[in-house]
Amino acid sequence: MSQTTAQRSVEEASAVQGVMKPDVLDQLLKPEVQEALTVLVDQLPKLAEMMALLTKTYDLAQKVATDRVLIQDMVGGIQEVVKPIEEKVRGYASAAIEANDRAEQSEATIGLFGMMKLLKDPELQRMLRFSQAYLDILGERKKQD
Repeated sequence: MSQTTAQRSVEEASAVQGVMKPDVLDQLLKPEVQEALTVLVDQLPKLAEMMALLTKTYDLAQKVATDRVLIQDMVGGIQEVVKPIEEKVRGYASAAIEANDRAEQSEATIGLFGMMKLLKDPELQRMLRFSQAYLDILGERKKQD
C-alpha cells in the first residue's frame, strides 16, 4: 500500500512538473522575456556588486542598531551638544518674557533724546551691527541669484 501511495505521489509530481514546464517554456520563448533575460544577464556583475555592498551596509546597520554601548555614547554626545544650546534658548526666552513684562508695566514714553541715549547702548549697537551684516549678506545673495 505504501508503494502505491509513493507511486501516486511521484506520478502527481511528474504531472505537476509536466504542466508547469510548458508554461515556463512558453514564457521563456517570448521575445520580450528573452530580451529582459539578456539585459539581466548583462547586468549580473553590477547586480552582484550592488548586492555585496547592500549586504555589507545591512550588516553594519544591524551591528550599529544592536550595539547598546554605541547607542548610549551617541545619545550622550548629542546631549552634550544640545545642552548648551538648550541653556542659551532658555536664557533668551526668559529674557524675552521679562522684557515683555517690563514693557507692559512701563508707561514711559521715549522721546528723541531717549532714542539718542539708546543709540549709545552697547547691546543696541551690537544688535544694529548684526542687523546690518545680515542685511548685507541677504543683498549679496539676492544679487547672485
